[in-house]
Parts: sequence; structure tokens; C-alpha cells
Amino acid sequence: MFRPMRRIKQQLAEEDAVFILENSTAGVLALTGDDGYPYTVPLSYVYSDNRLIFHSAREGHKIDAIQNCSKASFCVIAKDEIIPDEYTTYFRSVVAFGQIRILAREEAREAAKLLGAKYRPGFADDLAATVERNLDKMCVFVLEIEHMTGKEAIELVRAQKQ
Repeated sequence: MFRPMRRIKQQLAEEDAVFILENSTAGVLALTGDDGYPYTVPLSYVYSDNRLIFHSAREGHKIDAIQNCSKASFCVIAKDEIIPDEYTTYFRSVVAFGQIRILAREEAREAAKLLGAKYRPGFADDLAATVERNLDKMCVFVLEIEHMTGKEAIELVRAQKQ
């Protein structure tokens, strides 16, 4: 169903891809938008239990796209260093594919707490109250990862072997 990576020597181990998802703060969500056009949007997220959790306003292009097609992908770029003398970029990135869905209230509450804990660490005391106060104003959705690949520049691969 999912294509194997063409440049297999550059593929990251699964634990390296997970590390990137756990430690990065933003990526680009790709959905099927209006009239079948691709629709991409940068988002903050949290990775938990082989899923990516997001939040947004309760309506708009993104929400319509999720309701119309559950297939999605999400890309995170962890390294993007331009090397002018070599006419290349030293990069490290992850692309996750899966099914996306909007969470019902109870599941959304717990997922929103995970987002809050990531982006406002050290405020656990007021996290539950803040989530509860804002839950009706937000949409929380999750991408259940079915397939994931990480890739890095061949130069980074070679440097690790030295």
C-alpha cells in the first residue's frame, strides 16, 4: 500500500524518526482540499502512542477537508542546513501517513492536555482548568499513523559511518 523509500540508504531507523516527532514542535499537515486540490497547513502537534495530535478552530478549510477525506500525511523537518560549497542541503525529516479524525469531547479533553503539557510545561496545576475552559472553542483531531519514513541527507549518513 505504501511505497518503499527509493533511497533506502538514507532511511532513518524507526526510533530515529520517532525521536524527531517527539522533539520537534511543528510540521505541515497535508489533506485533500476543495475540488481535490492538495491543502497543506503548518501546525503545532504532539506525538503520543503512534499518533499525532493537533488542535485548531472548530471550522474552516482544514476541518472541512478532514470531514471529507480521512487520509492525510504530516511532514516534520528536523534539520535543514544549506551547504553552498557543495550545492546541497543537509536535511533530516519525517513523513507520517495515516487516517485523521476529529475527536469526541472526552478523548479531545485528554488529547488537549497532552498538547498543553508540551507547549506550556511547568503549569500542570492550571492545565486541566485551562483545557476545560477552552474545550468548546477548539477542535482536537488526531492522525493515527499507519506508515512513517524518516530520511536524511546522504552526507549525514556517510558522516555517521566514519
